[in-house]
Amino acid sequence: MDDGLAEAVAAAGPGAEPGPLAELSFEEQAVELLLQAITVVSAGAMVLGGAVPYIPQYLEIKRNQNTDGFSLFVCLALLLANTLRILFWMGHPFELPLLAQSVIMNVVMLLLIHVCVTVKARQQIVKHKERTFTDFDMRYFWEWTDFESYVECMLTFALVGSVLMYFLIDNPWFVETVGFLAVFTEAMLGAPQFYKNFEQKSTYGMSVKMVVMWTCGDTFKTVYFIVRSAPAQFWLCGFLQMGIDVAILAQVAYYRQDTLRRRKSDLGR
Repeated sequence: MDDGLAEAVAAAGPGAEPGPLAELSFEEQAVELLLQAITVVSAGAMVLGGAVPYIPQYLEIKRNQNTDGFSLFVCLALLLANTLRILFWMGHPFELPLLAQSVIMNVVMLLLIHVCVTVKARQQIVKHKERTFTDFDMRYFWEWTDFESYVECMLTFALVGSVLMYFLIDNPWFVETVGFLAVFTEAMLGAPQFYKNFEQKSTYGMSVKMVVMWTCGDTFKTVYFIVRSAPAQFWLCGFLQMGIDVAILAQVAYYRQDTLRRRKSDLGR
């Protein structure tokens, strides 16, 4: 132990035990503090970073007053995934930043649904018949005309899932299956957007910034899962998610001319 640290220990009193950092050299302490800072920043990025990609999409919908290029089934996939992840945490506790991320993501998805429903209602020239969750008409599932129906649907799903988890929490097969479904559903969140782009033969109305942020975020998230030794379901599906992100970015390039043509057409109106 060097002289500076020895004096610090002596000043603390004869019965004081040196802390874990006191046994390290100055350089080692600096490295240890840097690693702790990186861990805190990474955890913060995990909690808030997942919601950031949806800010450009939210602003684009607000600015253009058009929801045609965005698939609401992306929101469904994320709501299901994060609700399942919260249920999984009850049976197999994991890091709190991942749990906090799930809660925040559910709030953000509901806000995005709210703006989409509001914009669609304004677009209607002729008033259509209202479609609600309590109609129980599968032809219009997740295409309801009021925001409350989406909230009712997710509350029902969360309630049923909570009851099942309460009674089957001691069954490891059930708990691990819930965990797998959570991350697999999240990994497939880009699939509805990929299909919508394919259907339209265009990516007009979809925020490219959102998809670029998806790719960066999913890459960071997958590395974080591996480094932090998260359950295998997390990082395996992280790789799948990255693959879908890259496929959507490939669509941006492939449909570029059609997207530009449609943008010019709408601007000319």
